[in-house]
Amino acid sequence: MESPYGKRPRGYRLPDATRLGVVRLQVSDLARSLAFYEDVVGFQVTDRATDRATLGAQGDSIPVMEILERVGAAPAPRRGRLGLFHFAILVPDRASLARFVAHLSELGVSAGAADHLVSEALYLQDPDGLGIEVYADRPRGAWRRNGSELAMETKPLDMLELARAAGDQRWSGMPAGTVIGHVHLHVADLDEGTTFFHHALGFDTTVWSYPGALFLSAGDYHHHLGLNTWAGPGAARPKPDDARLLEWEIRTPSEGDADAAADSIAAAGYVVTRAERGWLVEDPWGTAFRISG
Repeated sequence: MESPYGKRPRGYRLPDATRLGVVRLQVSDLARSLAFYEDVVGFQVTDRATDRATLGAQGDSIPVMEILERVGAAPAPRRGRLGLFHFAILVPDRASLARFVAHLSELGVSAGAADHLVSEALYLQDPDGLGIEVYADRPRGAWRRNGSELAMETKPLDMLELARAAGDQRWSGMPAGTVIGHVHLHVADLDEGTTFFHHALGFDTTVWSYPGALFLSAGDYHHHLGLNTWAGPGAARPKPDDARLLEWEIRTPSEGDADAAADSIAAAGYVVTRAERGWLVEDPWGTAFRISG
């Protein structure tokens, strides 16, 4: 049997069943963002208040994202800012991704595309310039490795071949089972990112030879978290009144697992705050995340 790929942290390790939960975004215009996330992305609103809304997949009660309005928030720049690169929406199968491609084509919405070997992906920006990936995984048996490192690349995506997977069924919104698959962040230093997310928090590293980037996961997934230094030297943190990622969530199998992760971060010298639901932490570049069980 082939040995697991990746590198394990030197201390605490997140449980294999760890997954991501809700992403929370700050936007400048709630109505405009809801129109985009409903009509283009295909989510449904599961709860709404005056200045915020929660969204999820069609027919699912589980929330996937929350958007909060800050009127007049400055749009996300294309370069030079730490924090969110993109959050990634994982659809259940390749046919769903193919139908999403057809849906975007019918709307006249352009998107980037890439074949990452482990997955096939489309890339969009929301009305505030926040990055979004929509992707489908290839079967784990098709993933390749280079020694102990998982093989990931960015290659052109064969859109015509993908389109054939749609079959006769039309797109009817994000299907049940859609989740946040990973979050990808701009950071200032990959070594510090390794110290914090790998050794203190307890993710495995899976890909470390990708230029300017590092990928980490739990449970031998290709990645739940991507880090990169592509924002460039001197990249600044977002301001409080910018459109931005407010928080992302790591869900462990139990509250005890969440407590153990928080203890590991605190033991490494970082600040961890008890919250009503789980623990709140800021990474070294000010991006907040929640650990819940």
